[in-house]
Amino acid sequence: MPNALRVTVQAALGLLLVSLVAEAGEPTSAAQQRLLEVIARDFRETAYLTGLGTMSPAVAAAMRTVPRERFVKPHDVDFAYDNRPLSIGHGQTISQPFIVALMTELADLRPGQRVLEIGTGSGYQAAVLAELGAEVWTIEIIAALGERAARILAELGYADVHVRIGNGREGWPQAAPFDAIVVTAGGDLPDALVEQLAPAGRLVIPLERGPGDQVLMIYTRGEDASLDAREVLPVRFVPLVDDD
Repeated sequence: MPNALRVTVQAALGLLLVSLVAEAGEPTSAAQQRLLEVIARDFRETAYLTGLGTMSPAVAAAMRTVPRERFVKPHDVDFAYDNRPLSIGHGQTISQPFIVALMTELADLRPGQRVLEIGTGSGYQAAVLAELGAEVWTIEIIAALGERAARILAELGYADVHVRIGNGREGWPQAAPFDAIVVTAGGDLPDALVEQLAPAGRLVIPLERGPGDQVLMIYTRGEDASLDAREVLPVRFVPLVDDD
């Protein structure tokens, strides 16, 4: 099949899938609103840990705008607006929407800022970050996932999201420094990411402290290159994949 025809067919199938979701079950807009209410509840219930009792209007709008059903596997479309992670194959998941919203809040982005995401996965988190007006660089080590995410993001018009296949531990030095870095897999804190963080930049990462023990951390870089660290809450992410 010629490439142009293949892209056209894929885009048409994607639009058909969205239509089928609305016809088969709860209308997408209603499902999105229900999910936003659940996320708002989770923010309230975890405020004593996170310090964030509510979602900002900008993040809520981003979560409402991004069509999560486009990023999940076809057999999971009916569950796209459930507040839970879903498998996307290759041992990876699309993150729980509450966690996506929380990490986006912690990144504290402004329009025009630059953000690096480690672990593109489905592309959903990158789309949410882009909805805030940020320019996004995102790295995925699993080629099949990165290529699928890049295609979906392009179909949805996210021209300010740049996808690279590679080892996220190395960051993207050619595009650094970044105002924020969001890591969507558990592990240690790679030195390269710290070096690519701009002064006053925020680095959000699920830090592996031991077997089965992860905590979401936010690091803020000082003007003197120092790092201020704050624990946010316990989490469970898939491990950061390395290529060695």
